[in-house]
Amino acid sequence: MTVSDGVKGLDLAALRTWLDAEVPGEFPGDLSATLITGGKSNLTYAVTNGERDVIVRRPPLGHVLATAHDMGREHKVMAALAGTAVPVPRMIAECTDDSVIGASFYVMERMPGTAFQRAADLEVLGPERVRDITERLVDTLADLHAVDYRAVGLADFGRPDGYLTRQVARWKKQLDSSRSREIDGIDELAERLTTSVPTSSDGTIVHGDFRLDNVLVDTEDGDRITTVLDWEMSTLGDPLTDVAVMLAYQNLALDAGPSSGQVTDAPRAAGYLSPDEAVERYAARSGRDVSELGFHLGLAYFKLAVILEGIYLRHSHGQTVGSGFDGIGAMIDPLVQHGLDATSQ
Repeated sequence: MTVSDGVKGLDLAALRTWLDAEVPGEFPGDLSATLITGGKSNLTYAVTNGERDVIVRRPPLGHVLATAHDMGREHKVMAALAGTAVPVPRMIAECTDDSVIGASFYVMERMPGTAFQRAADLEVLGPERVRDITERLVDTLADLHAVDYRAVGLADFGRPDGYLTRQVARWKKQLDSSRSREIDGIDELAERLTTSVPTSSDGTIVHGDFRLDNVLVDTEDGDRITTVLDWEMSTLGDPLTDVAVMLAYQNLALDAGPSSGQVTDAPRAAGYLSPDEAVERYAARSGRDVSELGFHLGLAYFKLAVILEGIYLRHSHGQTVGSGFDGIGAMIDPLVQHGLDATSQ
């Protein structure tokens, strides 16, 4: 899951000085860093002093969408979830001063485990273990939505009332910020979403990008999920949006086939819960009505299309770090079509 890519975007000397001032003695010694691949948004580095590893997260280089890539948001929600049923890393320190490394960032404990992206890697474990892992994935999402956000200090983390209406408006605005070409059907999808917003369910903490490769699974310790990662889009809102995002990723993988390029094909592994099984398990554990997911799926596909268009724009301007960006632009049309199909039902 890692590739050596220098430390572009992370000044290790500046990080060393800052750590010595903020958490003296917590992480001593000379530092080296590796860029962790697998994400195409915020930059994630594994930093080591030779004896211990930590993770540093910072926003991407170049074009950054308004309200996105908020390091403070990620740090706050994971710090709040410590001690709940939701597995998260220990937060070490947060920096809001852009002058240190050129952007805000935070440091957290590095957790053991694998972020599974490929069916071939899962299938080594066998269908029974794959089923257990995907059941735990769904259970973890339901457990997140069961957290009393007021009790963990997140009452000011978002506004559940009117969440879906604001989501549509927000992602339309993000689209306008990332436009560099014509995309067939995307404005029609935006209009459908605008005119068909349902009444939201009860508000919960929502992750915003929940899927298998955003959790770590420790295959050396009973296949337990050790942590949920990538909280940059988390807020308070409609929990069914998380269910829809999880299903959208799964449906894309199942539709695209085993040679899908950018789309992780992990959901094609034998034993992986089907979309219907995932919805049924979530409903049973959460007690929520999941009978009407068309709008939520349409919104999920729209969000993914807008996110990828932003990445496409950064990549076309040479502002991405790491590999795996070729073909990003071609992934957007299928997302839009899926969204149109979901909202036509």
